[in-house]
Amino acid sequence: MNATQTGLLAGLILGLAATQGFTAFLVTLAVGIIGLVTGRVLDGELDLGELFGKGRDR
Repeated sequence: MNATQTGLLAGLILGLAATQGFTAFLVTLAVGIIGLVTGRVLDGELDLGELFGKGRDR
């Protein structure tokens, strides 16, 4: 399991802490996405500098 998969799984498990209705679904989705992005950054598949425009050669 790489960091992307681990981050997504950890985010989804943490999101299950709120288990009441549609709001819980949204919380689980948001925390899962945060875990996915964190895992991709740790794997080196996502460079946040490119997303935010930092680190460009001028």
